[in-house]
Parts: sequence; structure tokens; C-alpha cells
Amino acid sequence: MTPAAPSSASPDIGFAESSLGQSLLRVLAEGSASNRAIADYVLRNQVRVTALGIEELADACDVSTATISRFARDLGFRNYAAMRGAVAETLQSVLQPVEKLRSTIARRAAKASPALESLGYAEAAITATSRALAGTQIDRIGAVLTRARTVYVLGFGLSSFLAGALAMHLQPFCRHVVEAAASGGTEVAASHLATITGKDVLVVISLPRYTLDAASLTRFARDAGATIVSITDSPASPLAELGHHVLYAHSTHPVLPSSSSAALAVIEALAVSLMTSNKANVAKAARHTEAIAAYLHGEHQIRKLVKKT
Repeated sequence: MTPAAPSSASPDIGFAESSLGQSLLRVLAEGSASNRAIADYVLRNQVRVTALGIEELADACDVSTATISRFARDLGFRNYAAMRGAVAETLQSVLQPVEKLRSTIARRAAKASPALESLGYAEAAITATSRALAGTQIDRIGAVLTRARTVYVLGFGLSSFLAGALAMHLQPFCRHVVEAAASGGTEVAASHLATITGKDVLVVISLPRYTLDAASLTRFARDAGATIVSITDSPASPLAELGHHVLYAHSTHPVLPSSSSAALAVIEALAVSLMTSNKANVAKAARHTEAIAAYLHGEHQIRKLVKKT
């Protein structure tokens, strides 16, 4: 099994896109419960796996060493050691461009505080996400949102503020936008999504740590015929397989459970694509700005700017 070609995407995405990663994703989707547990662990802990013996991996996945051995053979490897070697080889390939970027930022902030180092990680996350995304992909999603009868936006926990930001950006340019969870949580979200149909779109946002409710409500919406747009961090995310359209945002952070910086940048990029997609939306943006100008500081300057557009 050959390693992945060097990629500018995040390590998680690069690993998942490799031939080994694709095999693991197939197991994650179609394998037995024990094999899914192993595949999920390897996809999320590639670096750690390269240092684990077969007994340690078996303990981490709550399976037997014999199950680990069968798993490796089913993937086409002679034994677990050969599979672990392939994980290391694939990682070396996908980490090169990202580690180069990180080392550059680390050198620049060598004497920086942890807070400034966190800003450096945010910069690296946005850069890696930008390099991996295609503008045409974002534009296609913008067109899907424009055609929808209702756009539902869903996010729980740390993703709830991202859902709020996206809903606000979409409001002037979509027929009807509903922030499904808002301040009400799962029960309110389920109530909003109860009437979702094939004419609607659900944009769901979830980063580690993923919530079970986000995945179950997204599955419900998909089964009801709605188009699903997932904003998440990796092909190994439970939302990746549920999305008809998926936007990946790098979320790895050395201290926090995950970073939202790149996801917010993706949301802003989607909003900009929607705003500039046609003359009608540009006009809507101008009218929206004019409508709220009276409530903003410097209203006279804002009105002058609107008249020029």
C-alpha cells in the first residue's frame, strides 16, 4: 500500500485521503463493531499508533490482540508491525508541508507567550485549510443555499457560536434561515427539523469534540430528503459521511480540544461567495447595510459608502 502524496491539507485530512486512510474509512463505514473501533482510533491517533505495540492498541480499542492481527491482515498487511510501519510512512508524507509551515511559525514566535503561540496555530490552521479548499466548491454550496426553501443551521457546544455567525451572514441572501438549536439545545433543534424536506438544506457544524445529537439530527434530516452541508475537520468525522457537500476546516490545537479559527474563516468565505455571486445579492447587501446604518456608529459615512456601491 503506497503512502499519500504530500498534501497542503491538515494531517488528519491528508492521512484520510491516502490509500491507507481510504481503506480505514471503508472499514469505518462498513466493518464490524470491533473493526470500526480500531479504524476510528487509527484515523484519529495516527502519531500515537506509530509508537504503540499490539497489546497497547488492543487495550486502547478494547479488543483482543488477535482482532488487531486480523484487522491488519484484512487491510492487506502481513502483520500488525507492517501496518504500523505503513501508518508511519504515510504520516511522514502528509506531515511534511504542514510541519514546514508550523516550524516557520514556531521560529518566528520562538520567544512568544503561549497566547501568541496559539495565534500562530490559528494562522497555520487557516493557511492549511485555505490551501486545501477550492473556490468552486464553496461557490457550488452557495448556489445550493440560494435555491433552498429554508436553510437550517445547526451547531452544538463550541460550534453553536459558529452556527449563529453563519445564520447571521446568510439571513439577507437566503429565502428563510433558521438557527435550529439557538439557545434551546437539542429539543428545540429537533422541533425545528421535524418539518424539514427535500426542498431544504441543513448546514451542520461540528468539530472535536463531536456531539451525538449533531450526528443523529443530521441523519434524520438526510433521511427526510434534505441536502446536507457539513462543516467539520476531517473525513473521519461522523458528519463527513452524512454530508452531500463537505467543507473541511483544520481544527488541531496543542491546548484546546479544537480550534474554531479555520471554521470561522470558512464560514466567512462562504458568506462572501454568496454575497458576490450575482448582482441581486450585491444589491441586497447594499440595502441591508443601508437599513442598519442608522443604528451604527458613523452612519453618515456608511450611507455615503452605500450610495457609491
